[in-house]
Amino acid sequence: MSDTGTGTEAGARPADATAGPSLLPAPGSGPEGPRSPGGSPETESGEAPRLGAFLARAAAGTAVLTVLAAVLGLVRDQAIARYFGASDASDAFLIAWTVPEMAATLLIEDGMALLLVPAFSLALTRRASGDTEGGADPVRELVAATLPRLFLLLSGGAALLIAGAPWVVGVLAPGLADPRLAVDCTRLTAVTVLTFGITGYFSAALRAHGSFLPPAGVYVAYNLGIIGMTLALHAAWGVRAAAAGVAVGSALMILTQLPMLLRLVPLARPRLPRFGRRAARSAPLLGIAVLAPVVVFVVSRQSQVLVERFLASTLPAGAISHLNYAQKVAQMPMVLSLMICTVTFPVVAQAMAAGEHEKARRRVERDLGLAGMVVLLGTAVVLGHAPQIVEVLFQRGAFDAADTSSTAQVMRVYALGLLGHCLVGALSRPFFSSGRPTWFPAFAMGTGLLVTMGAGYALTYRFGVDGIATANAIGISSTALLLLMGLGTRVVPIRARDVALSLGRLAGASLAAGAAGWACAPLVPDPVLSLAAGCLLVPAVFFLTGLALRSPEVLSLLALIRRRFLDGR
Repeated sequence: MSDTGTGTEAGARPADATAGPSLLPAPGSGPEGPRSPGGSPETESGEAPRLGAFLARAAAGTAVLTVLAAVLGLVRDQAIARYFGASDASDAFLIAWTVPEMAATLLIEDGMALLLVPAFSLALTRRASGDTEGGADPVRELVAATLPRLFLLLSGGAALLIAGAPWVVGVLAPGLADPRLAVDCTRLTAVTVLTFGITGYFSAALRAHGSFLPPAGVYVAYNLGIIGMTLALHAAWGVRAAAAGVAVGSALMILTQLPMLLRLVPLARPRLPRFGRRAARSAPLLGIAVLAPVVVFVVSRQSQVLVERFLASTLPAGAISHLNYAQKVAQMPMVLSLMICTVTFPVVAQAMAAGEHEKARRRVERDLGLAGMVVLLGTAVVLGHAPQIVEVLFQRGAFDAADTSSTAQVMRVYALGLLGHCLVGALSRPFFSSGRPTWFPAFAMGTGLLVTMGAGYALTYRFGVDGIATANAIGISSTALLLLMGLGTRVVPIRARDVALSLGRLAGASLAAGAAGWACAPLVPDPVLSLAAGCLLVPAVFFLTGLALRSPEVLSLLALIRRRFLDGR
């Protein structure tokens, strides 16, 4: 997919102003295509096939870059494992890495997107309909009202974090024997509060304009920065080199998106931040009433990691590292599944802005099914071949066989909560797509966090890191259930019972495939060959079981493959 279109100057005609996002559905278009004045779908217009083809290309391009970023993330983790193993040094870095992880969730992956994609979608809808004030471009006005204020706010946050690093480390990991290394690493990574915020702003603006490749490439640049600094400076700086790499990589994320942003988004001349009524008119979806629920939701979600590392800091050295390696690998299927919702979120936001709730419902239900199928297939692979995955990826250098065994066990426990993590990410987007204040996601996430904390305190003493991972799975699954139950009655009228039954069939297929992989994996001694065989066996059992259970997603996929095969013949 190639991103086309340019930004427009203020005062341009509305028809010209839509050149940037023209591949997304125009406001007022139904899923079948534009509607005639009488309301009947004009299916012959070809709008639905054009939108479907665009989303398919966007998803394919995003998938390629997501997989590349995931591979580089594994290389990054392999480098850290090779040079620092599961030790006090790696634990110190991971404590410092808590800041970028929370910043990424708040400022790139969830918070900024949930706020700004609807805001830019509304601005684009106003631009297309000619709803402007004094001939001003609504998109330009939105940028002028929000970006300077965001820059000042995030710069202050980064400075405060640098100054308060000792206190932050003390709160995050009170059990560390010597926190000085963690404090140094935290100060190096503190710049991500600013750089991730700008990255998230650029990503939301580009996605709303129908440009998905640059936002999908930011983690490629990020991981390259960490890998490069770690390889170059680990001998001289120790684990501080990896922390410096986080800062360098976060700057590269901005540079990755800047050229396309300058092409698509009209930027105003630099000026002092505006406050008051005019700024509020330019950014009606970014008031405190909308901002607060999003921030509370995202912070509560990321606090799952804070709870885990707080509890793990009381366990023997290396516990935090085992949790980290297991979580990073286990969550790869979730990341791949959520790319579907990331690509379609602007479509849902524009449908909600245009009042097309039925279109939004169909899109959300389809996304939940597809995302669930992807994440549950990945869950089956993790359940069946966790020891082989860890051995192939990490067992070298300072990372020994004992670390492999501990990490694999934790990974299997984490896998039980992958569907919950996927659903929380997928279901939260429709809640915030309309731009109206809603506290239900924050309530659901807060409830899940309390469940995680209670289960963590109950299970950690007896089961160690396995108990922490179990608490995570229970807590996030509770949140997902609440969001699924609440979405249909509050925002988008999805058929929650049908969605739950569909996901239940896929979960049954996942358990069957995971059990087959678990039983067969030890039969092949070589871990590489065993994992390769599992990548054939597990999907085969998954799809056959899904077919037997009459899973709609599996049936649709197999029918699509059959049609493509017959067309090819």
